[in-house]
Amino acid sequence: MKGHVPKVEKEDERQWIQNVLHGHKEDYSFLVNRYKNKIYGLLRGMGADHQDAQDITQETFIKAYRKLASHDLDKNFAAWLYTITTNLLKDLWKKTRPTASLPDDLVELSLSNNPEEEFIRSEHRTELLHLMQKLPPNYRMALLLRYTNDLSYEEMCTLLEVPISKIQNDLYRAKHRLKQIMTLQEVKSDEVLKSI
Repeated sequence: MKGHVPKVEKEDERQWIQNVLHGHKEDYSFLVNRYKNKIYGLLRGMGADHQDAQDITQETFIKAYRKLASHDLDKNFAAWLYTITTNLLKDLWKKTRPTASLPDDLVELSLSNNPEEEFIRSEHRTELLHLMQKLPPNYRMALLLRYTNDLSYEEMCTLLEVPISKIQNDLYRAKHRLKQIMTLQEVKSDEVLKSI
């Protein structure tokens, strides 16, 4: 089930953070490797172009490293990172208006015994993310955080600073609107939605 990092991984994460705070800076690479693709994907899904997404991803990890001592180990590290990411993206948007771009390299292919099946899933993900560009930013953000970045409703509430009812409402409306868009464009929604 999506929404939570397994307890063993959370304990590993906590240990890596503590190691970094105690001077083992090389352990930070474990955290970077765990989250860099998800952060990049979130940014691309929100309309950042490839270069901006790369820059903000890097800036997120630099900022997180500098402020790591302020992170509460009892709270979700991923949600804390996404907060930094979304704030950096908002800062970019204040400087320049974002332009929607097709996130063609958003989804990293997972290892599979069936390359054809994996290719089809990848195509569906790309198509879905392209269609999501037609949604309002708050709907896109809700979908990406919940289904691409596996955050729970509670973590999303903390990150977006809105009540859980708003998260649930945005997710419901986002999925409904997305299905409408797919119907208008004659996209087979059942096949495409399996990719998230």
